Amino acid sequence: MLEYRTQGFNGYSIKYSPFFDSRLAVASSANFGLVGNGRLFILGLTPNGIVAEKWFDTQDSLFDLTWSESNENQLLAASGDGSIKLFDINLSQFPVQSWQEHAREVFAVHWNLIAKDSFLSSSWDGTVKIWDPNASASLTTLPTHSCTYSAAFSPHSPSILSCVSSDSHLRIFDLRTPASASNHLTMNIPIHTPPKPRMGAAAPVGVPPTEALTHDWNKYRDTIIATAGVDRLIRTFDIRMPTAGPIAILPGHEYAVRRITWSPHLSDILLSASYDMTARVWTDGSAMGVGDIKQQNMVGNDPMVLGGGREMGRMGRHTEFVTGVDWCLFGAEGWCATTGWDERVLVWDCRAIMA
Repeated sequence: MLEYRTQGFNGYSIKYSPFFDSRLAVASSANFGLVGNGRLFILGLTPNGIVAEKWFDTQDSLFDLTWSESNENQLLAASGDGSIKLFDINLSQFPVQSWQEHAREVFAVHWNLIAKDSFLSSSWDGTVKIWDPNASASLTTLPTHSCTYSAAFSPHSPSILSCVSSDSHLRIFDLRTPASASNHLTMNIPIHTPPKPRMGAAAPVGVPPTEALTHDWNKYRDTIIATAGVDRLIRTFDIRMPTAGPIAILPGHEYAVRRITWSPHLSDILLSASYDMTARVWTDGSAMGVGDIKQQNMVGNDPMVLGGGREMGRMGRHTEFVTGVDWCLFGAEGWCATTGWDERVLVWDCRAIMA
């Protein structure tokens, strides 16, 4: 396990470069993001450990980042002052571009993985915005009417994106639809709807809605999305069946789940980062086959058990909230990185903790 200390700055998000297996970026904030500056770290993995290749200081906290899909040296950072900043690691200490349209903190940025000529942002101001990095103003604003913690383009379509918000809904937008048709909104899925019971079984008891903090698209199954948040549960949904409720529920975390990400190598594996100071690796049970999943039932009508998934291991080396996690796209299928409020970056192999 490799370690780096983000001295004086608490980590919020970490991302591997899509171009180099030895480069990481970390978005961080002083004073836990409550007040003060931010710092964007560019880290290199070397034979001598993790070293800081460069960093950029900002006047406000940084909560998220995303690497450019078209320029190996550029990346975006989401700021607490409502701005989005584009940095080039080969240029000066200042951003090469900045956009300021959001009225409150920007909590997520994500580059379009397919079109590569656009990115999105989501904010506490209740909007998701679509941007062209070469334009001075946003292209489209999508209202969510609630604090939106996480937004992402589908890795399977350049026109489809999703977000989760404080109102406990998963929203799907399709930019190909007419703008007048609900502002491109095509699905609005209540995350806390209980799953439908098997024939002859009692209806499961629902749980009160709580804030959804994170979500991610499955990299292999284009209709599967995982969500998580304050209620500590990871849920997976099939957007072909938006009214059916979750197809899998994964309990185990002791506090809110701050971030989840599906494996880029295996279709049933995902990682989570939580305020319980752990990062955990899970299977959603789909590797058993569709027929086996359908045979799974809720044990004793407990809504906490569904889908045949399970926790496969946990990493408990952090000593504060774990707020960021990402997979390495290259090489062996288990390498990942985490960051948290303990001012630490850890790079580790999840295969070493899997039962």
